[in-house]
Amino acid sequence: MVRRFKRAVKYRRGSRTHGWGRVGQHRKSGGSGGKGMVGFHKHKWSLVMKYGESGTGWPFYGKHGFKQPPTITVEWRPINVGTLAEVVRELKSEGKIREEGGKYVVNLLELGYNKLLGGGSIDVPVIVYTPVASKTAVEKIQRAGGEVRVVAIHR
Repeated sequence: MVRRFKRAVKYRRGSRTHGWGRVGQHRKSGGSGGKGMVGFHKHKWSLVMKYGESGTGWPFYGKHGFKQPPTITVEWRPINVGTLAEVVRELKSEGKIREEGGKYVVNLLELGYNKLLGGGSIDVPVIVYTPVASKTAVEKIQRAGGEVRVVAIHR
């Protein structure tokens, strides 16, 4: 297509700053004192004091928090009560679950879970062995005629 107007740069040739002021404006990172956090311990220290928390320099400087060693952290693998009811029905149809006094016995650690949560509903009476169970999960299982027995995790 035909250009109706000349580009502005054509008019700026020979003017040294091309309309960006008297001294050194419209450059790259040099105009702002460096890229990113460069200069926060030197010429941009006033920004650290102004925008940091209570003049301490946080969050720009210092160590923040700590990283727990993986030996003491537990990777939670939760299961909801509603999902547990479905799993119990499947295990019952496959004949892989034992019954004790009219209640099905489920060990969550053997199934690969280590936490019982209260999502969903259950109508099957079960005895659940688990390291951790939420309050609502315990209530729902007791309402269905079952019980929750807490066991220890061996690390």
